[in-house]
Parts: sequence; structure tokens; C-alpha cells
Amino acid sequence: MPAPPTGGGLIDLSGIKKSYNIGRPSEAEVLHGLDLQIATGEFIALMGPSGSGKSTLLNILGLLEHATAGQYLLQGQAVQDLDDAQLTLLRRQTLGFVFQFHHLLPAFSALENVTLPALMSEGSVSSAQNERARSLLDAVGLANAMDKRPGELSGGMQQRVAIARALVLEPPLVLADEPTGNLDTATSSDVFALLRRIHEERGTSFIVVTHDPRLAVRCDRLVELVDGRIARDEAIVAGTEPVH
Repeated sequence: MPAPPTGGGLIDLSGIKKSYNIGRPSEAEVLHGLDLQIATGEFIALMGPSGSGKSTLLNILGLLEHATAGQYLLQGQAVQDLDDAQLTLLRRQTLGFVFQFHHLLPAFSALENVTLPALMSEGSVSSAQNERARSLLDAVGLANAMDKRPGELSGGMQQRVAIARALVLEPPLVLADEPTGNLDTATSSDVFALLRRIHEERGTSFIVVTHDPRLAVRCDRLVELVDGRIARDEAIVAGTEPVH
């Protein structure tokens, strides 16, 4: 059974389907009518075997792909009714992204990489946004590395820059796709602890795709996909054994 909502509605998916190669002999339906409700302030692990539809679902949640059928409400806004310009604006206002590979620009400093979303969104970086970027880098432990370029930073430090970048426009929801998958065990644990601290201190909602049950058990709720369907959706009790 789904975990009970813990706050106001953030995401409401109803009957979401996704097919590729529509009308061709190779047409395939990847998501088969998903229903999913996510409340503001949740910290959710999204798990499932390879090919289960995790990336497709995350792309739909992130407004990067359209569902073939069904309804997606994001903060009460019917996503399927929006054109590309409206989707882009909603994405900028609502969503932050952290990926396994951080995609930092090598010629930019850490601070410049963090302010990049503001620059792309508005064409310039305000003094308030620059100060927020500095504050975020301080919060992720990089106060002394703001002027360093990605090549001068460790993998864990680069991922911290990516996390700060995802938060600079103050999105209510961050989608994290295997954010620790390219890191060693100790650094993975540290980065995950940082995500949890941001969630607790700032109230940011997180949906974290992970294959690591040791990290999933540190979330508040587990949603598991199998063959394009939700096989499990349950609250995680603190102190439980790693999920399998």
C-alpha cells in the first residue's frame, strides 16, 4: 500500500503510460498505467531492476519526456496541458536535477557552475543569486574551493558542486538519478548524508533513484518498479535492515 501523504500534494500521477516507437512493429509500452502520489517534503527512494522503467519515470517527472497517456499534476498544474515554453518555465521553477555524472563545465569555477542555472534562466546572475550560490557551496563544505575548476576537485567534491547547482534556484523538488553511483562507498555515504541534511534543513523534497539498498533504507519511503509497474510502495522504518 502507498505510504500515507505527509504534507500537501506535490505530485499526482494517474494512469501514466509511456510507449516508444508508436505505430511501428517495434512499439513497446514501458510504463503500464502508474498511479503515484507524492507529498511535499518527502524523501523517496526509487528502485527497480534494469529495464524496469525508472529512468523513463524520472524523465516524465522531470518534464523531459511526455507520458503517452494518463494525467500528471505537478503542484496542482496539469502538465499535459502545457506547451514547451510553459514546461521549460515550470521545470526551472519547480525542479532541480542531480545525476550520476555531474556534468560540470570544466572551464568554469565551482561558483560559476553553481550559478549556471540562474544565468541560463535569466541571462545574468543577480547579487542575491551569487550570494546564495556561495552560501550553498559553504553548506556543502566547499567554502574554500569556490574558485577551483572541476578538474581540481575530487569526485565527491564535484558531486557536491552539482548538488549546490541543483538547489540554487530553490526548487521544491530535486530529482537525483544515481547521485552516488560513481563514487566509492565512503564518499557515497557522505554525499547521501548531505542530501538528507538539505532535506531536513530546507524542506526540499527528494526522489532518489538508487540501486544500493544501504542507501535506500536511509530514505523515508520506497517506491519499487518492476516491469513498468509499481511493485512496492511503502514507508521505511528507521533502523530496519537494507531492502532487497
